[in-house]
Amino acid sequence: MSKQKFKTLEKCELTENFMDQLRPPSLVMRLERLGSFFPTRLSFMRVLIRQLSKEGSSLYVTNWSLNEKGFGKAVLTIKLNGLPYSLIAYTQPLSDEDRTDRVIAEAWDSTYVLFDGIPSEEDLVRLENQVPKQEAGRYSEKELVLSRANKSVRLFQHVVDNLAKGIQPEQKLVESTGYLMRTTAVYGNGKFGIADREKVINRGSLSGPFQIEMLAVYLIREFTHKLVEHIARCKSPKTAIELSATNKRYLGIGNSTGLGMAPFLVSHPVLINNWILARETAIAKMRGKRAITTRQKKDLVNLFDRANAHLEQWQTADAIQAKRISILRKEWKILRTKINLYIDNIYPINNLINQTSELSLETQELMIALVIELGGDEIDDLSHCMNSDTEPRLRPDMPLKLLKDIIKNQFDWALKIDFSNPDEDFHFWYTSEAKLEPRLGIRRTEEGAEKEQPLDIAKRVQKLEKALREHDENEITAIFIMKHPEFRYIVRRIQTALWAPFSEIQNNLIGKNCRPIDMLRCKLSFFGAAKFDPKSDRWTRITLYQGAPTASELDNSNADDWWLPILQ
Repeated sequence: MSKQKFKTLEKCELTENFMDQLRPPSLVMRLERLGSFFPTRLSFMRVLIRQLSKEGSSLYVTNWSLNEKGFGKAVLTIKLNGLPYSLIAYTQPLSDEDRTDRVIAEAWDSTYVLFDGIPSEEDLVRLENQVPKQEAGRYSEKELVLSRANKSVRLFQHVVDNLAKGIQPEQKLVESTGYLMRTTAVYGNGKFGIADREKVINRGSLSGPFQIEMLAVYLIREFTHKLVEHIARCKSPKTAIELSATNKRYLGIGNSTGLGMAPFLVSHPVLINNWILARETAIAKMRGKRAITTRQKKDLVNLFDRANAHLEQWQTADAIQAKRISILRKEWKILRTKINLYIDNIYPINNLINQTSELSLETQELMIALVIELGGDEIDDLSHCMNSDTEPRLRPDMPLKLLKDIIKNQFDWALKIDFSNPDEDFHFWYTSEAKLEPRLGIRRTEEGAEKEQPLDIAKRVQKLEKALREHDENEITAIFIMKHPEFRYIVRRIQTALWAPFSEIQNNLIGKNCRPIDMLRCKLSFFGAAKFDPKSDRWTRITLYQGAPTASELDNSNADDWWLPILQ
């Protein structure tokens, strides 16, 4: 274990002894490990549901103008921190040839906007002409989140038909699909003219990362449940039934996520540091427990078995991920037989985690997620530390000797990469002019390398280190930057790593062997996604809010008990 003392999260007091016991960044911030993360109770969906449950929030249908086939508009309103937020949904016919997950799509089964407050009739008329256009529409500061979704070809109509007949959908189909609709984008933070994040950042629980986006997705999930029930009733008023509570909990919202999300982990280094640091702090707190309570022992066994059932229901056609799941299943079953050997010993959590040290990364990180789940209230408070209002900043007075020391001590991984090898200088990241989305090009065969985005961190570190050799160690950074302004960006990042040790992914992100899917899974695990289903090393399908309580169940005492959902 690392004995290095790291600075605390912004505005958070984390001064207990466990701060000395964090796993080192050199272990945590590797792509293969980040690409093995599982959701935890610190994930953003879990944080939102806890807040909604704490407030006893209720959902109201304030407008339902859908025809018998489910086409039209609807408004669902919920209160959070005493303020109303409304999902405005528009549904329309869509031909099969126009249905696609790709970001270049121009038509969808349904389009959405999360509205700040309750929309007036004038708002609904205005937005009816804009929201179905998505990026091409015109919006105001009243609109907080923009999204769209397509029906599941396999499940949506099946559910409607079965409910109309008075029976529940087939369990195997529900289990294998897991959602009625799949979003292809959820836009927030001022994109395409909607409200900037600053509008909600001081609204209590919405100040946390992606809370407003997660609220929109939760309401979309509620809408899809109500939509299939509505169509079924219209189809057969006398025999139609509602979805069972079990099916409603299991049916989340599908999502297709690609390269557009990957650079986020690089372009927001302080924020990512805070996410990882909160997670690693939670791990350290649990490892430091000399003993666990009787309730925690019982929960440990139950969660172990739930995880096992979850793994059995996790299916993917991706050969690499399927192999990883197969290994994980075998290792998890073996670990299950050893629980009783450690559960009553001193430092039982630390012993359990140590048992995974020689096993696969998937198994190691699943155990990490499980022990965080046991933490309850003492872990949940760390969610308040996961935001950031601080950007990487330049320290112009730093002596070059200290800058060199940071490179030597914290960026040694970058200095080891041989960029004279074409495979290590293989890709370049750029932004698509058509969709303003990140893309990955091949440096030696594709045009556009001159517009490369600054994700080549390791390469920039090497160039800086070479330039620093020609300068006096006592010279300050300001003088160096005046002579070499091209290094301002990377110097700022390196200086930031001194106080944000988990801010850098310690891999070559332009190498031929770089798998962007690892960055996607890392970020999506913090959202709370599970059952990752990669379609290549550049995009994946996931399910959001699977297992979460529905709006009618938010006041239940077990509303927060939905880690790694299973269909029973």
